[in-house]
This record gives sequence, C-alpha cells and structure tokens, in this order.
Amino acid sequence: MKRIRYTKFTGDLASVLGLEDLMQSLSEFLLDSGFKDPYADLSQRKQTLDELRDAIEEALESGDLFDEESQQKFDELSDEEAEEIVEQLLQKLQEQNFINAEQSSEPGTSETGEAASASFDVTDKSMDFLGYKALRELLGPLGKAAQGRHDTRHEASGVEINGSSKLYEFGDTLNLDITATLSSVFAREGLASAIKGEERAPLQIEYSDLYVHQSDYHSSCATVVLLDCSHSMILYGEDRFTPAKRVAMALSHLIRTQFPGDTLNLVLFHDTAEEIPLSQLPRVRVGPHYTNTREGLRLAQRILARQSKEMKQIVMITDGKPSALTLPNGRIYKNAYGLDPLVLTETLEEVSRCKRSGITINTFMLASEPSLMQFVQQVSAMCRGKAYFTSPQTLGSYLLMDFLSRRMKTVH
Repeated sequence: MKRIRYTKFTGDLASVLGLEDLMQSLSEFLLDSGFKDPYADLSQRKQTLDELRDAIEEALESGDLFDEESQQKFDELSDEEAEEIVEQLLQKLQEQNFINAEQSSEPGTSETGEAASASFDVTDKSMDFLGYKALRELLGPLGKAAQGRHDTRHEASGVEINGSSKLYEFGDTLNLDITATLSSVFAREGLASAIKGEERAPLQIEYSDLYVHQSDYHSSCATVVLLDCSHSMILYGEDRFTPAKRVAMALSHLIRTQFPGDTLNLVLFHDTAEEIPLSQLPRVRVGPHYTNTREGLRLAQRILARQSKEMKQIVMITDGKPSALTLPNGRIYKNAYGLDPLVLTETLEEVSRCKRSGITINTFMLASEPSLMQFVQQVSAMCRGKAYFTSPQTLGSYLLMDFLSRRMKTVH
C-alpha cells in the first residue's frame, strides 16, 4: 500500500504574495501614459516583459507587499534568488490570465545590440480589476456608492411609492391607490347613492376614477467621456493623463455595476478625435500634440445621437485650450499660442449645437489659467453644465461625486 507523508507547508515568497496586491502595486506601470519619457514616440510601442520584470522587482523592494518577516527574507535573498521569485510571479500572472505574453516577431538583436525582448498585453480581466480597485479608492472618501438609477424631478407609476397619486393613464403600472379611487367614486356618485337599505349596491367604477400610486421616476443616461490626450497631459512635470485614465476606468466599472441601463463611450481628442473601446483605454498613451476640442465634441454628438436615452451628457477632461480645428477641406488648422479666435469661435458654435440637442457638458479642467477658466465657464453656462477646476489628485473625487449626486442630470 502506498504511503503518503504529510509535512508542514512553509510556502515560499512567491506563494505568500497575492496577485491582486501585486497588480495594484503595478497599476502605475501598467497604465503608463509616457510620462517618464514624454518626448519619445510611444504610441505604437508595447511594454516589454523585461520592463515588467523590473517593475515587479521594484514593487517587491518597496516594502508595501510583504509583511515585516517576509520582507526581511526577501531582502536577504541573493540576486539570483530574487530573480527566481520575479520569474515565478511573472509565470503566475500569465497562468491566471492577468497578462498575455507575446514573443518578439523580430529575431536577432535590437538597434542597441541587445537581444529583442518579448512584449505583453494586459488582459480584460486585469482592466476590470484595476477599474474596480480605482473605484473603491475614489469612493472611499465619499462613503458608500448610491445604488440604482438616476433620480429625476419627474414622477411615474411604479411599485416603490412616494406618497402621492395620479390619475391612471394607459401604460402606467396598475398599482391602484384604493383610497383615492374610492374617494373619486363617492365624490361622483355620492356616498348615500351607493347604499340601498341594508344591502350595498355594486360600485360603478369608471375609467376616470382610477388613481395609481406614484413612484420616483428613474431614467437612463448616455455618457461620452471626452478625454484630452494631447501632449501637454504629460508635460510640465506632472502626469495628468494616467489619473484621467484611472478615473474613466472607475466610471466605466461604476456604470456597468450600478447603472446597468446607462451607456458609456470614450472619445480621445488630440489633433483630431477618435472613439476607442473602453477595454483599450489602459493601453492608450498621449499624442499627437494639439487639442482639437471641436472635433471631439462633434464625434461625441454623433455617438449620443444614436442613443435612445432621456439624459445625454459629455464629460470632458482636459488641461489645455483648444488649439486645433478641422477645416471643411479636411486640413488641420493649428495654433498653439493663445486662444485663437477662429478655433474658439468654431468650438463654441459646436457647444451651441450640443445645447440645442439637449446635451449637457461637464468640464473637468486640469489647469487654472484665467483665460482657460473663462472659456470653460462659458462652455458650462451655455450647456447648463458644471465646470470643475481640479488637479490629477482630486479629479476622481470630483467626477464621481458629481456623477453620483445626479443634481445636474435632472430631466426637464
């Protein structure tokens, strides 16, 4: 008979560490927007496995992932042993579908003479996880997130009553208010006419007597996040694009889990504008250089025109003035100096079109220049939206608080 010997499991450092904690620690690296090398052309470049190894090693050395005893053990490891731990964690990330590794398609060496390294892609599972973590972090200071749908000033028939009644109309939920209905019958026929001696006559209830309870009316909302990815978002000593991506991911997770009737689309604007799937957002880096706000608004309007929602809004995250314009012949007119009168006029005309279409524009400005503040305030006034002058550190709290408060999302 085969004997099985049991021993105490002591584990190793790779098994002690949870992959969720590691992914959270790697989030800045995985969502990198090019801040560390702002002048390099990173739009088509993928992150390599060697860079991921370095990021994992840096996270392990930070002291934020292990407890005190495990961290001491890691610090005492030789370089070869530490590299083995990194390789084990890298393998686990692939096995549990957090990353997809790709072998280099170019054999040989790179331009620097080094062996070409394989690249990797972050999976949708990782993106969903990072969006959830970002949402938890951003909602932490705000308290528990509101459940359900967007409240409005309107009322409608439903199951959850709010104390008031209305005459029944075709299509209403038949949640009868018995008291109001009988009161209507008695007011029409009189109480005495409904009683004959000791026998009660059948009540003649007519269509006009029917009253139903009212409940708060909830509507769905179509949202387009208009995200500035011009070069200024990573210049001037501050990474503004990575926090903006994190907030957009959190908003996507919030809408998918708490507001399932809503829609969310993402538009990037730079020299021109383009719609991308939300799943591709974490992989986006900045570029090209200019800010074509008008083209972004035009694309957002086309997207919202396809949505049959009662509330439509544009959430614009930007840090700069409009500096580009698509001319009728397709040429891109650019002016990076000041608020160009032509660019400004055409951009505000597009804002007017949003207003006429019933689209609210809420602007989150990551800059505080007086001329920009005046422009953003003008945009908000035209569309009955809000203007927030914030920073990358407070952007998420402002945006999610605004979304959850729903004060500006009331249907009129």
